[in-house]
Amino acid sequence: MSEQSFEDNSDTNRALQVAKEKTREKARILWQMLVKYSKFDQLSASSEPDIKAPPRQQRHSSTVLTLLSLFPWVLLLTFFSSFFWDFNGLAVAPYGYTLPFEGLLRIISVSGLIGFFTNWLAITMLFKPAQKRPILGHGLIPAQKNRIAYRLAQAVSEDLINPEIIKQKISESGIISRYREQSTRYIKSIIDDPVFREDLKGWVVSYIDEMIANPEIRGAIAQRILRQIEEAVQDKSFEKVALKTYSFVKGQQMQHIIEEALVQIPVSVESGLDKLDSLLDRLPETIDDNSESIEDIVTTLLYKLVNQLNVHKLVEENLRSYDEQHISNIIRNATNEQLRYIQYLGAVLGCIGGFIIWEPLLSISVLGTIFLVILALDQLLFQQSQWH
Repeated sequence: MSEQSFEDNSDTNRALQVAKEKTREKARILWQMLVKYSKFDQLSASSEPDIKAPPRQQRHSSTVLTLLSLFPWVLLLTFFSSFFWDFNGLAVAPYGYTLPFEGLLRIISVSGLIGFFTNWLAITMLFKPAQKRPILGHGLIPAQKNRIAYRLAQAVSEDLINPEIIKQKISESGIISRYREQSTRYIKSIIDDPVFREDLKGWVVSYIDEMIANPEIRGAIAQRILRQIEEAVQDKSFEKVALKTYSFVKGQQMQHIIEEALVQIPVSVESGLDKLDSLLDRLPETIDDNSESIEDIVTTLLYKLVNQLNVHKLVEENLRSYDEQHISNIIRNATNEQLRYIQYLGAVLGCIGGFIIWEPLLSISVLGTIFLVILALDQLLFQQSQWH
């Protein structure tokens, strides 16, 4: 490479660096100007309704739960009372069938308490101990935290928010179209402001003027133009002679002539800025005319973005970052009421088991009859609700 070419490249690189710095500075000014005239409240206003958490599905009233919570205490009181009186010596013989009641209170209370405590223990062992203990071991859910995180992440990534479902929902919701229309109105509200247009024109003139006024940038531009001219007339002898003749007549090098012409660009641009108004006037219409293409592009970009996200990994890593107690609390808070029902119903079922222990044949007959009646009544009510 010749010394002249090296110097030319050095000058060009220096001019390019200066141009980048000025462009960044002007870009900051342009952004500040856009923020000044922006109406972000219009853009952020969403027509989507607020999403509220669905109400908890309560199969039973709070009164029933309160009554059930008292049942274990009643059983405990009955158990202690059985040490003082438990139908002592009481028995009946209907139709010649002897029913001894002595010991019934203790059988029922112990069976009910066993049912309650076994359910309580089973539910407690799901969540506690949160930290592994030498003797007590580890709760089932905390011990399987990593496996639970993996399974939940798999379910989410495959069935809930996989890219295909998101693409389908984007298409069905029409959200891209709504936001495109909203953005168009938002842009129109800015560009229709005459003060904004004047500031924008001033910014354009200032940007070009500062670029051309810098001798390094102007020289680099002139040098590039001259090089392109020379390449264009390289095989054209007449044009080449004409350029040299013009330079001789002017008494200047061609590069200086080009630089002088470049100095006039800001004036020419300023006089032609009226065309910017017509361009801004047509901008919303141009966006509307190309709405389908814009929406297709945005949808494709969103799809590619989601498709590149590893949803499984993202969800799993977040769940793994929770400690064991936090995972347990998430599950327990979502099912706390149902778990309490299970505990108390354990006491009720234990009492039923106590009756079966006390008198198997009679208890099974009575309980079977009650169960069939409840089943038939439930089916009848269900059919009536279907008819209505």
